[in-house]
Amino acid sequence: MWQRLSLRSRINVLLALVLTLGLAANVARLVFEAGPRVQAEDQSVTRLAREFVETIVAGLNETADPEVRLTQIVGDLKRLRHVSITQQTEETAGAFADDSADGDEARGVPAWFAALIHPERTSVSVPISVRGKASALVITSIPNDEIAEIWDGIVTQIEVGSAVALALFVITMIVIGRALAPLDALARAMKKIEAGSYDVQIEPSGAPEFAAICTRLNHLAATLGTAVEEKRQLAERAVSLQDLEREEIARELHDEFGPYLFALRVHAGALMRLAKEPTPDPDGVRKHGSAILEQVHELQQFTRRILERLRPVGLAELGLREALGALQRLWNDSNPQIAIETTISPALGETGETAELTIYRVVQEALTNVFRHARATAVNVSIEPAERPMGPHGVRDYALVRVRDNGRGLKADQKFGLGLTGMRERILALGGTLTVASGEGGVTIEAMVPTQAL
Repeated sequence: MWQRLSLRSRINVLLALVLTLGLAANVARLVFEAGPRVQAEDQSVTRLAREFVETIVAGLNETADPEVRLTQIVGDLKRLRHVSITQQTEETAGAFADDSADGDEARGVPAWFAALIHPERTSVSVPISVRGKASALVITSIPNDEIAEIWDGIVTQIEVGSAVALALFVITMIVIGRALAPLDALARAMKKIEAGSYDVQIEPSGAPEFAAICTRLNHLAATLGTAVEEKRQLAERAVSLQDLEREEIARELHDEFGPYLFALRVHAGALMRLAKEPTPDPDGVRKHGSAILEQVHELQQFTRRILERLRPVGLAELGLREALGALQRLWNDSNPQIAIETTISPALGETGETAELTIYRVVQEALTNVFRHARATAVNVSIEPAERPMGPHGVRDYALVRVRDNGRGLKADQKFGLGLTGMRERILALGGTLTVASGEGGVTIEAMVPTQAL
């Protein structure tokens, strides 16, 4: 049941429990102190009454009629509170115990409270002698008034304490309710964010902690909205880049493949006509055969370039290291004036197919830009493992791909081409990053490529 209570209800329940326990403890203290208090009061009153009586009766025999004076004194002393004073003579000695034990019950006091205190009555005897006749004044404590006063004090404590506790509880409930009011706004805002509404704005209010949470939630909602919008734009650009790539491949197939096929058809037709001749011309046959072989070779080269763009040849069969080695040799053969140094860290370990293809494409695109635009004489390619934190659950493994050249660098207003733009969006979609830094020493491209799937 406790787990089902809200934070406000839990605080209210705890506060009510603390106030109740505090009031109960104070009342219990008063109850347990009542007995010693009554006993001390009885002893004090009895002692004072004895001293008073001894002072009064000291000159009793010097009066004109001591017996009448004693009777008058006893009558006057009966009006005292908290004590009972009676005269004891030889004739009334047997009735003393009964008379001294009687007394009015404390008015309005529950029997259990009086029984709990159960004070022992204090009795003292003051001997007197009237004309040689011995007697005594017996002083007996009557704690009923004191018990009633203590009980009235406890009742007042309960009433006043309950009123104060109730007022404090109500005031605290109001204060806590206002202090926790931002939680309701936070809950509503989170519900809107969950539903996909990221334009939520909460007015920071309440305690500084709640105001800070409201501010951070506003920032989180804005960040999520930006991320969702970037994701949408990324998906649109990815589709657009795919369409552009398909158009480019279709254009190359039309511009390159078509003429080759037309030339093959022309030479094949020529061979068919020569075959119908009664005496075929060997030189013509060799001429058209050589042309067909040349066209087939060009078609093979063209097909290889197309396949290389769609899927690197040998990457799946040979692995990333051999594929990058083949790419380096290809560029060295076509551009021997540029020195290429490739370093792959042995600690890189196994990478997934998607990561290998992405790493290969990053290096391929970077080298293409170097050979086309950089006017560099040296290129350094390095691939090494890296890690990045991914929240409270650990880290994610990455491959840090760095391609650095010593060329002329980029212009201040130069924009990325479709190759780098598409590569950056591909890496972002995988959860990585791609940065391009340009300076006097050339251009450095760094890509953080995730090597493990989320």
